[in-house]
Parts: sequence; structure tokens; C-alpha cells
Amino acid sequence: MRPSRAADLALRAALAAVLTLSAACGSRLPEPAPRPTAARPGAPPLLVGLITSATSPVGGEAFTGPRDGALAYFAALNASGGLDGRRVEPVTCDDGGSGVGNHTCVTRLLDERKVFALVATTALDYAGAARVSAAGVPDIGGQPIGPAYDTHPHLYGIYGSSAPRTGGRPGWNGVLYGGTEVYRYFKRAHGARTAAVVSYNQAASAAYARLLTRGLRAEGYRVVPEQVDFALPNFRAVAADLRARNVDLVLDALDSHGNARLCEAMETAGAVPAAKVTHVQNWDSEVAEDYRRSPRCRAALWATGSSRNHDDPSHPAVREFRTAMDTHMKGTGLRSQWQLEGWAAAMWFTDAARSCLRTGALTRACVERFLTRPEPYTARGLLLPVRFERLAAPPRTRRTCLSVARWRDGRGWVTQGDMDRTCATVPQLGYRP
Repeated sequence: MRPSRAADLALRAALAAVLTLSAACGSRLPEPAPRPTAARPGAPPLLVGLITSATSPVGGEAFTGPRDGALAYFAALNASGGLDGRRVEPVTCDDGGSGVGNHTCVTRLLDERKVFALVATTALDYAGAARVSAAGVPDIGGQPIGPAYDTHPHLYGIYGSSAPRTGGRPGWNGVLYGGTEVYRYFKRAHGARTAAVVSYNQAASAAYARLLTRGLRAEGYRVVPEQVDFALPNFRAVAADLRARNVDLVLDALDSHGNARLCEAMETAGAVPAAKVTHVQNWDSEVAEDYRRSPRCRAALWATGSSRNHDDPSHPAVREFRTAMDTHMKGTGLRSQWQLEGWAAAMWFTDAARSCLRTGALTRACVERFLTRPEPYTARGLLLPVRFERLAAPPRTRRTCLSVARWRDGRGWVTQGDMDRTCATVPQLGYRP
């Protein structure tokens, strides 16, 4: 992960801890992975592994988006003839959201099924990462829920990385870095000056809230910290205080259930801000249902990330993604940013493999040369430019771009500006995961 997105890693780690504790609050049922369409007969199929915490304590669908997007890509690829006539066979494994289960998946995929690579890994506890790296198996386009993708060689997260990745401590001597681009955007584009940060009194949530607070203050915001009890959160008291403080921007370190309850409380108190900012994991088509009781707060929802809005069919690569999801993922109805990023991860692997076939043999070393080339990768414009560097020291500042969307009833997530031009040079702030 490049330093400017390390703050997102902190959020994912915090949410992973929070969601594991809050599983009793309600979850969706897990869905079985669909079978890919067969390609033309020819050479033996090329096996790729997909590790997903599909039946974790968090509940079904919380982590399945990248898997489903990757499966849809491979199904479409095979339906059109495969990888130069060779079928790509995705082998899925549900690690159950545990470290033991993750090790079991790694053993099954690497030793028993002998997959060529891993794609779109989305693991609550990527305990087997060191073993994947030691085996020299490229892990392409994984979701950085923990620090593994900023720690080990041969692991290539969906957002890239500038860290040394020697297999020792994550980042630079155990420190990762995040930029302030999200706060800069709302300050410049919408005049936000007072921001609230809402968190649980739980270690990971509180730690992420401190990182948010530090970044906001670096951008000149007046920060209103709000913390609620994890077991019995009093969101009404938070909403009353937000109204009294005239807050115009709300960020949080809460799970989806907590976010919905916070919005309901703000709605009741008449404390809806100009912007309630959510993150890529909640950037999906379930907003109308999840926030059905708070229409004004729903209208204030914004999402930011590093990939193109999945709900914007004006872009040809997004149209292709949406068509394939409709064709090969029938019955779910859910569309999400994580699905799009899983699709992009599968495309990344395929583009790397094709580059090898054009120039010689398909080997893991050749695939990794494509991943580490100087030219950034964008997955046909679906991703902000991704690259992998090995910087001896972290940069103090970095020019970073941002994908922004706003929810509109009847229209879904509406893109706000061109993500390739919504950019700023921002400071990089360190933290320990």
C-alpha cells in the first residue's frame, strides 16, 4: 500500500476488530461462490486461489465483495476464450476469519491444489501471509485489512506500496504512513472547518480515531472527539453534542450497524452535517436499505477511496464490470466498491500473465516483473495509478488523488469530479499498526 493510503489500512484493522466483537448486532447470510463459465478446451486450466473470510464472525457478505468481483472477471474471461485459449480456474477457500483457518487455506491452495497465484485475498486475519511469501507465490490485488501487504515480498495489495517489504516489521521499522487528502478535499471543496470523530471505547476503534484527529488538525480543522460505549452506545447524546457544536463534517471508526444508528440519532436530533463520510467497505448499493430510517442523513453520505465509482456507468470499464456482474453473479443484487476492486485484481493478474505469454513463458517471476515495473497500473482506469516501490525512508509529503462519490436517492452513488484530477500534495503522518 502506498503511504497515502495507510490510514485506510488503520481503518480496516479497526473495523475488523470492531466487527468481530459486534457480530451479534446482525449480519447477512453467506452466499456460495458461483462456478465460472468454461472456456474453450485446450491446455490444462491455470489455477488461481481466492482466500476470503466469507463465514467470519463478522457475517456473510462483509468480506465477499472482492471474491465475487474476481469470480465474475474470470467467468467473463473464460466465456470469451480464456487466457489465450487456456481456462483460468479460480479455487476459492473460506478461512472463517481466523488465523488457523487462514493457514489451512494457504496449505490447501499452495500445497494441495498448487495454485499459480493468489488473487483478491480478503482475510480478516492473514496469518498465512509469511508462508505465501516464503513460497514465492504472488498474491495480487489483495485487500490490506492488516499490515501484511506492507510487510512481505511477493504480496501486492490493491493500492500498491512504497514500503521496503523485507518480511520483518511492517512499513518503515514498524511505522506506516497515511495522507490527509480526504480532509483537504472537504476543506477546499466544501468549506468544512469543524469535524467530529466518532469512535467506540474499544482499542482499535479509539486508535484509528486518534489518527483521524491528528490528520484533521494537520489540515486546520477544529476537532470534536466523540466516544461511545461499545456495549451500550448512546448515539443520542453524541447527536445532541454535534448539533450544539455546529459540526459540518462527521468521520467515524464504527462498523456499519453503528453508522446506521448514528445516522438515525443525528436525524432525530436535527444534527445532520453537510457531509457524513464513509469508506470503501461501505460504498455499496445497500445504502437505501441500511439507512432507510434516516433519509436526511442518507442524503449527506459521501464515500472516498482509490478506485473509480462502481455506480458510474459512464466509464466504459465500469460498464463492463457491471454487465459481467449482472451476467455471472445473478441473484445477489448487491453492487459494491469492493466487488469492483476484486474485478480489477483479477484483471491485473490476467494482464500480467498475458504480458508473459507475449514475450515467453508464463512464470511467477515474469508475473512479478510486470507488477513491479516502473509504469503504474490502472486496470483500464478503474484504479488510481498503482505502483510498488521500495523506498528506504517514507516521503514527508506526497501528491495524492482521490475518488469521491455522494449518495443520491434514485440515482445511487454519484461521482464527484474526475478522480484523476481531484489531487493534492499532502503531508504523510506515521502511525504504528
